[in-house]
Amino acid sequence: MRSGKKTDHGSAPSFPTGKGRGESLLPSDFMELMRTHWGDEQAEALFEGLRQEPTVSVRFNSHKTRRLAVSPRLQTDPVAWCPDAYYLAERPAFTFDPLFHAGAYYVQDASSMYLAEMLRRYLPGDTPVTALDLCAAPGGKSTLLADRLPAGSLLVSNEPMRKRAQVLAEIMEKWCGPFTSDGTSEYPVRSVVTQNFPDEFSRFRDTFDFLLADVPCSGEGMFRKDEQAVRDWSLQNVRQCVGRQRDILCSILPALKPGGLLIYSTCTFNRFEDEEQVAWLANDFRLQLLEERHFFPGRDRGEGLYMAALRKPLTAEGSADAEHGAPSGSPQSSSRSRKPLTFLKALNVLPIQNPIPMDAPVVELSYDQAIAYLRHEALHLAAPRGLVAVAYRGFLLGTAKSVGTRLNNLYPYEWRIRTTYSPGDPMPDLLQ
Repeated sequence: MRSGKKTDHGSAPSFPTGKGRGESLLPSDFMELMRTHWGDEQAEALFEGLRQEPTVSVRFNSHKTRRLAVSPRLQTDPVAWCPDAYYLAERPAFTFDPLFHAGAYYVQDASSMYLAEMLRRYLPGDTPVTALDLCAAPGGKSTLLADRLPAGSLLVSNEPMRKRAQVLAEIMEKWCGPFTSDGTSEYPVRSVVTQNFPDEFSRFRDTFDFLLADVPCSGEGMFRKDEQAVRDWSLQNVRQCVGRQRDILCSILPALKPGGLLIYSTCTFNRFEDEEQVAWLANDFRLQLLEERHFFPGRDRGEGLYMAALRKPLTAEGSADAEHGAPSGSPQSSSRSRKPLTFLKALNVLPIQNPIPMDAPVVELSYDQAIAYLRHEALHLAAPRGLVAVAYRGFLLGTAKSVGTRLNNLYPYEWRIRTTYSPGDPMPDLLQ
């Protein structure tokens, strides 16, 4: 990932180079690093947790599913730190649930949902904010922010890589839609998806009340879900991630308002990318550490994750040196003072792909018809001629052009269900 202007980030961490003890599918250097950072007992508990099956959890869109209740078929527990979120006893074929494509819920690891608890603690109240999710793809944390930020807020979800940005735009459009052709929506938080590099945000000084930096990392928390993450791990990669993370943080901190909230997160276990990065922020930028938490498989019910909440100082006396990109000058009266949103004109904002006119007739589809529509197939059924909106169980999916006895499919071709597998029976409802 491209980053901002090179900055003196302080002395580089010293990494151990010795091999680990014993044989394992995990990299031996990783095992030795965990023993060094966490001690033998906690490290062995972590290794055992990584051998266990991953958990499955979902979070419901509270703005779309208020009229529905969680199905008893879930047979599982709520996620303690996040409203409207539940663990599932098994992983169903979410691809074949039209409600998933309608943005009724999102499949997200429970550890990542701890963001909801940090928002509750450190961004309370109902005053609208301007928020940036800097490295947002595929969209899990952005959908959570859209659900939990105060009504009237602006959420900018950014991803610099084109293909990942397109996936992010699809997820956010489904979650916060339906959108009209002019980009408006009835969703209480305004959602905008951008494709820009972190250093492009440094010019928007004191713009955002809230920043989420879920930065690129060495991916240790993905070990039990992604074998490639295990193969790619190395101490050299950890070193590179530390430098990249600091470049990104230096790029975006000028854009955070004095008094603003920064959430820093990684899916790692090592202290170099986590606790030591936050200590560097607190020391060099005078950010106030409010809370930090590590999630470990086996100890916590979720994947590996680190998350920290930090507050940018309000006063000029409490700010860092100008070379680090921290604010200077007179203090602001309020960290949530409103600014014109002209900065959006300088960003690469992705367009709406699936506009749905609010006055279009709605055609309700059966399960089989909804799956066919999501595969981008034509539907043979009677409907009023012209542009119609299609829905499943009252949730809008997209539009089609009716020619009387056939609906020509206008669902975005890039969003279609690509697999030719047929699910047979409908997926059991997660909502009733």
